[in-house]
Amino acid sequence: MLPVSPSGLPPGCTTRFAPSPTGLLHLGHAHAALFAAIAAEQSGGRFLLRIEDIDATRCRPEFTAAILEDLGWLGLRWAGEPRVQSACMPHYRATLAALQRRGLLYPCFCTRSDIAAAIAASHGTAAIYPGTCRNLPHAQAQARIAGGQPYALRLNTARALTETGPLAFTDLIHGPRRCTPEAQGDVVLARRDIPASYHLCVTQDDAEQGVSLVTRGEDLLEATDIHRLLQALMGWPAPLYAHHGLITDEQGRRLAKRDQAPTLRAMRASGMSAAEVRAAAGFP
Repeated sequence: MLPVSPSGLPPGCTTRFAPSPTGLLHLGHAHAALFAAIAAEQSGGRFLLRIEDIDATRCRPEFTAAILEDLGWLGLRWAGEPRVQSACMPHYRATLAALQRRGLLYPCFCTRSDIAAAIAASHGTAAIYPGTCRNLPHAQAQARIAGGQPYALRLNTARALTETGPLAFTDLIHGPRRCTPEAQGDVVLARRDIPASYHLCVTQDDAEQGVSLVTRGEDLLEATDIHRLLQALMGWPAPLYAHHGLITDEQGRRLAKRDQAPTLRAMRASGMSAAEVRAAAGFP
């Protein structure tokens, strides 16, 4: 059952489930999808599906097809056609351009090893980008770009916070939360291989789709601080949130594709019914 009572849900919530087609769905995905769908149903709202396929190196059309089939088998129905991120690149590019015009992005030429070395040299206790390229002279940065050097676009978080001021959000499970995006440093919003990052795409998608209640795993609770910052910078609405618990394995580890978590497809092939899978995902 939902950890939020129906009486605690605002009426008419628009929720979404947003998987990445980098593999087959597992029980953790089923929990997240059912949580969002049931929250929408109990509030008299809408449940949307979004395919987060920005990472062209890992996403596959066959996994998108499998996602649609598995969700349908579970009995889930969504409003309208799924939003597909790879078809929305002009939207993300426009936002990146707007942030660049305001001086809120800067090119970063550091490799992962460069960043690790800089963190070690500064005796950093957390893997936060130390701002090596933040104050790189504009002419020097442009010359490196013109020379074909790979780079990422980072958000100048401190400068962004001077525009927005203090931020907060409401989580229906965890309560009111004060945002500290500075604790995550200058996050990447775009790079050469992935032209728009998760942080940017998910926040813009939620705004453009009218998502009023973002439901997702509690492992993304801290990421919401960055999303609130982007919402405030772009004038996008601030939705309510519900960061739910995660389905774990026998060792207490979060189910993940990389750990070969049992897939819904394998459960179905073993003879489990959709009702049994829903129950295993926490929704009998």
